[in-house]
Amino acid sequence: MAIETLTAFFMWCSIIGVGIYALTALMFLTAPDLIYRLQTQWLPLPRDTYNTVIFSYMGAFKIVLIVFVIAPYLSLLIIG
Repeated sequence: MAIETLTAFFMWCSIIGVGIYALTALMFLTAPDLIYRLQTQWLPLPRDTYNTVIFSYMGAFKIVLIVFVIAPYLSLLIIG
């Protein structure tokens, strides 16, 4: 596979991943009570546990995004 194709692939993965992360963060920042009420209909959790789960999810998503999407994209830009 050509480096240009991989670079384009990781570029779009980065754009989509950062967009999903930003949308999720925006939702949790602007309407935390609404999201909490919707989520606890399926899985009842205390508010403190819910906050821990959400922040852990956001942290894990950010780390995975950086390590597996953004870092390869930047390395392909450097070698390309």
